[in-house]
Amino acid sequence: MTIRDKIIKHRKRVVAMTHDVFWCVLSVILSFILSYGDIFFFSNRKFSFASILIIACSIQFFCLNFSGLYKGMWRFSSTHDLLNLIRGVTAGVALSALGVFLFNRLDGVPRSFFIIDWLILIVSLGGGRLGYRILREYLGVRASNGDLVTRSIIVGAGAAGEQLVRDIRRTPNLGTRVVAFVDDDLEKRNKTLHKVSIVGGVSDLRQVVKEFKATRVYIAIPSATSRQVDRIVKSCRDTGVEFKTLPHTKDILFGKVSVSQLREVEPEDLLGRDQVELDKTSIKEMVSNEVIMVTGAGGSIGSELCRQIASFSPKKLIFFEMGEFNLYQLEQNIKEKFPNLAYELCIGDVRDRESVESAIKRFSPNVIFHAAAYKHVPLMENNPKEAIRTNIYGTKNVAEFAAKYNVDRFVLISTDKAVRPTNVMGATKRVAEMVCQEIQTENRQTKFMLVRFGNVLGSSGSVIPLFKKQIKMGGPITVTHPEVTRFFMSIPEACQLVLQAGAIGKGGEVFLLDMGKSVKIAHLAKQMISLHGLTEDDIKIEFTGLRPGEKLYEELLLAGEDVLPTIHPLLKIAKHQGSHLRINEIMSHLEDNDSDNLNTYKLKLKKLVEDYDCFIDKEREVKAVVKDVESLQ
Repeated sequence: MTIRDKIIKHRKRVVAMTHDVFWCVLSVILSFILSYGDIFFFSNRKFSFASILIIACSIQFFCLNFSGLYKGMWRFSSTHDLLNLIRGVTAGVALSALGVFLFNRLDGVPRSFFIIDWLILIVSLGGGRLGYRILREYLGVRASNGDLVTRSIIVGAGAAGEQLVRDIRRTPNLGTRVVAFVDDDLEKRNKTLHKVSIVGGVSDLRQVVKEFKATRVYIAIPSATSRQVDRIVKSCRDTGVEFKTLPHTKDILFGKVSVSQLREVEPEDLLGRDQVELDKTSIKEMVSNEVIMVTGAGGSIGSELCRQIASFSPKKLIFFEMGEFNLYQLEQNIKEKFPNLAYELCIGDVRDRESVESAIKRFSPNVIFHAAAYKHVPLMENNPKEAIRTNIYGTKNVAEFAAKYNVDRFVLISTDKAVRPTNVMGATKRVAEMVCQEIQTENRQTKFMLVRFGNVLGSSGSVIPLFKKQIKMGGPITVTHPEVTRFFMSIPEACQLVLQAGAIGKGGEVFLLDMGKSVKIAHLAKQMISLHGLTEDDIKIEFTGLRPGEKLYEELLLAGEDVLPTIHPLLKIAKHQGSHLRINEIMSHLEDNDSDNLNTYKLKLKKLVEDYDCFIDKEREVKAVVKDVESLQ
């Protein structure tokens, strides 16, 4: 790259530097004139003015550059930039005084010169930046006052709303003009923010939209709870205009809110819960400078676990995954967000004992998060053998080698469907819990923790992506039963609580995540139709009936289990009796006889999980008997 190309690339920085050099030179001249009271001060003096000018300006410019002043953007200049400027100017004037003293012992230089120089530099350099920002905002306001603009109302006259209106004005090509604020805080009523009036509360939104002829509403309350967002969204729906929101506070880095982060309101905003507060100290002790392994690393839960673990600076992170493409996607994401993370990619199957042992023996992980599993209920009903091989045998493989190679902690990701299961997936996860509990009784060095939680919003196979696709296709939305309910939490929240459970566990606990209130799936479908600006007349809801293995509601506790509190309010410990079977007894019940009869595997699980209400396909049973008879003939 040539010098010319570099200047073009950094032209704004070059302009800023040129501006500051000009004022450094002019400030020295003006300071001498003011301190001497004579515009021709240099004509009758013997001191070397040119040398003093070069020394003072060089030192001052160096200090300004060292202070980081040129890393900021003038159009976004703030009090932080002003403090940087003051620090740079103060250091520059002080060091230039020292430089001139060493040069000629301040001969012929008035002491007031340095004070005047400091004041002129603060006013000129700070004023230039402030003037540029005012000019930009003025041009933005003029551009947004044109005729062909979107008239917008901002809900929330707090810090996020204030930042949002400034960003809109700085981005005139958006074609958006903020005409009013709405806020429920009575103290803010009838006041203005950046010359925009705060005219009412959320309940007045419909009237305000009509009065100001607005066509868009921005929800600028990133700290709002799901209940508050739900109320605001209902008011927005009543207006019939387009509405968007800012991400939650935890998703906004360094508190910066910008127009580019505006997005559509998602079901997660309405069904989610308040932000999870973690005991980060205990998690950091478990993860930092340790080798962590995640099985099923490319899945919905596994990949989010990897991202969150990476933020705690592990010594090395081991991604164990059987899907090549999932592993590739995870690697690309991790490299972008955590470029300095040490990690290893392991393509392997938890059902393959050799590959599991090889990975654990090679990398010697301190903690294993076991997220590899088959979890789709209807699919596993028709493939019970594969569910048993992955969810039970796979868990047994990883858990046994974790104990053999003295892994400190082992965390099994379980499910609420393991409680009084009515499907193969839930039954296999319950047996997986039993396997880990039995290995714990035989091995005290490795701490085994089990974590149960319900559905996660947006995970692969969940209802929200399906509903979105069905709405996009014009409907109908298919719901199994009008009364079916499920527990929901976001993927990040679930993974945060899994990390917390792994950090505070002492070994042998079954942790339950507080899933809040269960949600009717039919209500969720109606919410999603409404969020797309449609009605139930546009998108129909069809009830298809419960599928094999599904039940109306899920539970988190087994019969006879009670709960104990933990140091985290959203984590509970289930008081359980453990398994009454040894590992070899569990495995003997599941001996593979290569039967083609799916009901055979379900009955095997029924022997292990007494409260498993398995669905027996009578027609399939009859066909299997006929086939056996024919083979005997």
